Amino acid sequence: MRPPSGQQLTISSTLGGVRLRATVTEVAAGLRELVLGDVDLVEPFREDARPAKGQGIVMAPWGGRVRDGRWTLDGAPQQLALTEPALGNASHGLLRYAPYRVLDHGDAFVLLQATIHPQPGFPFLLDTFVRYEVDDTGLTVTHEAVNAGPTRAPWACGAHPYLAVGATPADALTLTVPAASALIADERLLPVRTVAVDDADAPAGADLRAGRRLSELDLDLGLADVAHVDGIATSTLLDDAGRGVRLWQDSAFGYAVVFTPRDFPGVDGVHQAVAVEPMSAPADALNSGEGLVWLEPGETWTGRWGVAPVGLV
Repeated sequence: MRPPSGQQLTISSTLGGVRLRATVTEVAAGLRELVLGDVDLVEPFREDARPAKGQGIVMAPWGGRVRDGRWTLDGAPQQLALTEPALGNASHGLLRYAPYRVLDHGDAFVLLQATIHPQPGFPFLLDTFVRYEVDDTGLTVTHEAVNAGPTRAPWACGAHPYLAVGATPADALTLTVPAASALIADERLLPVRTVAVDDADAPAGADLRAGRRLSELDLDLGLADVAHVDGIATSTLLDDAGRGVRLWQDSAFGYAVVFTPRDFPGVDGVHQAVAVEPMSAPADALNSGEGLVWLEPGETWTGRWGVAPVGLV
């Protein structure tokens, strides 16, 4: 039987004398697993399963949602397919279910490519690339987009990893995210205004700068003003002994989404999980313009993020 997520691409290295292994999928250039020894650093899914709740996927050429799938290009209305019909949104870009081509694959890296062709609602030609590499520091993911068309094109992207510390439960984990602003969303999960995370109008648990117990959180929340130090912003998920995982994102990813579903279908049963999603722009950026990059013909955009263990070796 062929896996529903396509070809499975394994890469590995050693970290502190322990094997670090990642498996990347052909469909959505997704991260299916990242394992240090026998400790999962992201929530895995089985080879014979589909990714749940956006698990591990790449979101491009926008992340999050577009209200009604509609936006305006130079005064002309554009209509995207409504891929989230229950909420009336175009969700998570155009490559969520697309196969990528493998351009190169070595022991410790894999480079994938997908082209976004002109289509209803998005009349642009973009070449996109995703490179996964593991080394003695952890996993690095590099995203690249090249405008291959004759006119300038909008671009945003994000990734959807669910962090894990092996089988450690939510009530024994603390999540820290260095974001100063929260995006207040409506019932369709679309941002309507921005407030400080410590504002009285911010959702409960929005201020993650000092860390919050994961089991206390019930969030599907966009975050802005993510603090970068020397060009890197770092979020962590740690147990009470300070062991766990950190997710870093460079300055191309100025936003994040934190999603803490309590009904996550893990490989060992339903439990609470947490996605920390590096985003280059917030939801509905095609309408708001916030964080959106416009690439001139031939211009390239690059962004990086990664996952590394903390105190596990």
